[in-house]
Amino acid sequence: MGDTSSYPETQGAGPLVASSPAEALARADELATGGRCLDAIDLLRRQRGDGSPDIDRRLTALRHQAFGELAAASSPQPEPRSPAAPAGTLMEIEPAELTASAVHGAIQGCGGLLVRGLLAGHIQELVDAIDVAFAARERARSGEDGGAWYSPLRLGRDEARSLGRHFVAGDNALLACDSPRFVNDLLDLYERIGLRRVVADYLQERPVLSANKCTLRHVRLGSGTDWHQDGAFLGRSIRALNVWVALTDCGVDAPGLDLVPTRLDDVLPTGTGGAIFDWAVGPDVVDGLKDRAPVVRPAFRAGDVMLFDELFLHRTAIDASMTRRRYAVEAWFFAPSAYPAAQVPLVW
Repeated sequence: MGDTSSYPETQGAGPLVASSPAEALARADELATGGRCLDAIDLLRRQRGDGSPDIDRRLTALRHQAFGELAAASSPQPEPRSPAAPAGTLMEIEPAELTASAVHGAIQGCGGLLVRGLLAGHIQELVDAIDVAFAARERARSGEDGGAWYSPLRLGRDEARSLGRHFVAGDNALLACDSPRFVNDLLDLYERIGLRRVVADYLQERPVLSANKCTLRHVRLGSGTDWHQDGAFLGRSIRALNVWVALTDCGVDAPGLDLVPTRLDDVLPTGTGGAIFDWAVGPDVVDGLKDRAPVVRPAFRAGDVMLFDELFLHRTAIDASMTRRRYAVEAWFFAPSAYPAAQVPLVW
């Protein structure tokens, strides 16, 4: 597919520039009507510096609308090949060492990769943005305008139902697709720090974000926890990469993650071995893996990032001794040629 790290440029119908938000929106509509949603995305990304709520709302809608164009032009790519990290111990690296090869080797060996401090310089801005988005949702519930910080993505009935918005809100979380300012800021930030290139190189295609699985969290101390692999929900024959960001020191006195640091070749049986729910992996099944890979509970520092795919076995790490809540952002990206049918796509 060529250089997966860059956004597409104009397809030849004029420069992708505009002198005002109104002109940009009108031009974007023309491009989208002409089947050029990917170019419309590029145009509105360039215009975001004006801070217009309408730009962010329209850009988020175009990311969804553009998936058909992208999927039609995508084709399956070979997976990268890298030496596998040893199983049983979680691989940790520093930001300067982060490459698609490092991600692939870690996932193939120990299931996931911990990048220490990748977002250390952006913690407060992300925590503040989560608080602003949550507050905007509360204002909207009272009948006020949530602006670009809370403006739910408009979808057809079936797609909207698949998002499970009420379930997510009940877990003290918010779907990023419903906060246009946040989701576009987040994607721009990830590009600036080089994370977009890593994700694109790992997937070997232009990444697509799942609206269902990009979530802003302020985890409650009473939240439940169950072992699971996301592949149990997402299906097989996909190519995925999750970017999980701790925005609070966690794993000791705030909820973190429990992890089984080994590569699993398929989705484990669910609903067995003492599992409470039919989608969960039971504790007896996890205990049966302890000789191969004992459970680890990393002490995350704010700004640390976990990268893993749909086969990684994990759960929220929470117990009665924890006294602080945890902020986090989770974002699942997929290759468009192997995108799961039940997820609402947003083109990056």
